[in-house]
Amino acid sequence: MIRSGSTIAGIATAIVPEEGSVGIVRLSGDEAYTIAKKIFTAPGKQKWESHKVLYGYISSPKNLQVIDEALLILMLAPRSYTRENVVEFHCHGGIIVVQQVLQLCLEEGAILAEPGEFTLRAFLNGRIDLTQAESILELVGAKSPLASQIAMAGIQGKLSDPIKKLRLDCLELLSEIESRIDFEEDLLPLSQTLILERIHNFLNRVENLLSTSNTGELLRSGLKVAIIGRPNVGKSSLLNAWSRTNRAIVTDLPGTTRDIIESNLIIKDIPVKVLDTAGIRSTDDQIEKIGVQRTHLAASQADLILLTIDAKVGWTKNEIEIYEKIEHLPMILIVNKIDLATPDLSMIPSKIQEVIKISAIKHSGIDLIEEAILNFINKKSLIAKNIDFTINQRQLEILIRVKLAFEDIVKTINDELPLDFITIDLRSAIKILGEITGDDVTESLLSKIFSTFCIGK
Repeated sequence: MIRSGSTIAGIATAIVPEEGSVGIVRLSGDEAYTIAKKIFTAPGKQKWESHKVLYGYISSPKNLQVIDEALLILMLAPRSYTRENVVEFHCHGGIIVVQQVLQLCLEEGAILAEPGEFTLRAFLNGRIDLTQAESILELVGAKSPLASQIAMAGIQGKLSDPIKKLRLDCLELLSEIESRIDFEEDLLPLSQTLILERIHNFLNRVENLLSTSNTGELLRSGLKVAIIGRPNVGKSSLLNAWSRTNRAIVTDLPGTTRDIIESNLIIKDIPVKVLDTAGIRSTDDQIEKIGVQRTHLAASQADLILLTIDAKVGWTKNEIEIYEKIEHLPMILIVNKIDLATPDLSMIPSKIQEVIKISAIKHSGIDLIEEAILNFINKKSLIAKNIDFTINQRQLEILIRVKLAFEDIVKTINDELPLDFITIDLRSAIKILGEITGDDVTESLLSKIFSTFCIGK
C-alpha cells in the first residue's frame, strides 16, 4: 500500500446526486503543483502562493474544454495535511464534475489514491502518529457530539501523550537496570522494591487506559436496544414515537413487521440503535417465520431488551413463552397503551425489576424509557466519568499484552530472579507500546488500519 514518490488524487467529499453543493478533489505529492498548473487557469494577476485561495477555471489541456468554474487551494510542503505538496480543487457538487476533474488529474500523471492514503502519508511523514490517524477516522464516523469531542481529543494527542510517556518511563527504567548489569561493580545496586513500585505504577497507568475501552466501544457502535414482543403490542408505534418518524408501518393486522427496522438515536450524547422486530408468534406464513427467527437473533445480540406488552391484554401465556426465551438477557418491561386500559401487572415475574408504563400513540413515557436506558448504562459502567479519550479494539488488545508483560515482571521480582529476566519483559513492553503509536509497526498492519478509511481521506 505504501507508494512513496507518487502523486495521488482522490475525491475528498461525499458525492450525492443533486444534494452536494461543493465537491473537493485532492492531490498530494511532488507533482501536485505541476498538475494543478496544467489544468487550472487563474485569470487576472492572482498569485500562486501557498495557503491562498485562487479563483478560476478547470479545463482539459488537450482540447481546452472548460470543465468547471472552481476555487483552488495550494498548500506547499511541509505546511499541509500530508507534509507533501497538496492541491484541492473546490468544484460544484455532483457526480459528473468531480469525476471529470479527477480524471484530468489522472491523465496528467497522478495515480488514484487508495483508501486512507492521504492520512497514511501524514503518518509516514511524521505529522501524526497512529493513534491520531485512528482518531481522524473516528471523527469522520462519530455518531454523537461526545464521540466527536473524544475523537478530536485523540487527534490533539490526548491518547498518545500518556502512552508515549509510559514508553519513555519504561525506557528509562530499562536503562537503569541495564547499567547495573553492565557496571555492577561501579554503581550502587538498584532496589528490587523500587523497581516493583515503578512497575506497579506502570500497571496502574495501563489499567486507567484499559478502563476507557467500554466507553469507546459504546460511542463507536452505540447501545443496541431491541423492542421485543408479540404482534400488535405497539412495537412499531413505540419506534415511530421515539424516533419522531414514520419508519415503521403501523396497522391493526398482526405480522405487519416482517424484518428488523433500525433507528439511530442519541440519548444524552450516547448513540443508541433501536431495533423494531417482528412480533413473536406461531405462524404458517413462511416470510413471517423468517421475521420471527430474525427477532430471536436480534434479541440475542442486543445490549438491552425492551419487552413490550399491551396494557389491555396484560401478561398472557404468549408473554410467558417469549419471556422464558430471553429472561437471561438485560431487560426492561414496557407496558404500552395505558391510555386505553389500566394494566394488571400481578402476573409479571418478580425477576423483572424495571417496569415502564407508556402510551406510544400519545408519545407519553418516552422520556422514562430514555432515563431507564441511561441508568442501565451507568450501572454497567459503560461510560467512564471525566473521560478525555478512549481506546479502540486494536489498542485494547495491545495494552492487554503490555499489562501481561508488566505482570510477568512482578512475578520475576517476587521470585527473586536476576535482573536480566526483568529486562526481557521490559523490552517486550516497550516494543508493544510502540505498536500503539506506530513507532514499531509493520506495513501489513498499516495496510489493514488504513484500508478502513474512505479513498479521499
